[in-house]
Amino acid sequence: TALFIIDIQHALATDPPTRIPSSARILSATTSILSAARDPTNPHRPALIVIIQHTDPSGPLTHASPSWQLVFPPLHASELLIQKTTRNVFASNPDLAAVLRAAGVSEVVACGVQSECCVEATCTGARAAGFGVTLLGGAHSTYDDGERGAGAVESEVEGRVRADGGRVVAWEEVV
Repeated sequence: TALFIIDIQHALATDPPTRIPSSARILSATTSILSAARDPTNPHRPALIVIIQHTDPSGPLTHASPSWQLVFPPLHASELLIQKTTRNVFASNPDLAAVLRAAGVSEVVACGVQSECCVEATCTGARAAGFGVTLLGGAHSTYDDGERGAGAVESEVEGRVRADGGRVVAWEEVV
């Protein structure tokens, strides 16, 4: 299993003018998820922790800017830091699937932001590359979309992940 922490960067998670409405929930959940994943006594910890960082020169995720920085950077040499410029990390990194397979990974477990953008696109990319996908419910979110709140968008994304053959489980079930 590879745990994907997707785009939890300051612009999206901590900066008041640009953070998602559910940022406190996402930060708390991800802290717990990473704590369990990094615990060497945890028999269910993933083979790989993959921290994904998005770059977009046209907005707050400009490379090397304070807002672009990761909230949860890799802590150990065994944790992968993957840069991307597209929503789907597999599209930005054509060799990623081979790297995961070489590490014995057959399943991607995903959390992060934004649900309907990079999280969903990366889940779709993982399925297309032949990996099983588990999206961690309650550990991904986005912005409100007009009259639809972020929670409705999260639910829609979870439905599409299931329809694509993935699983959705509450993040608390994996820690």
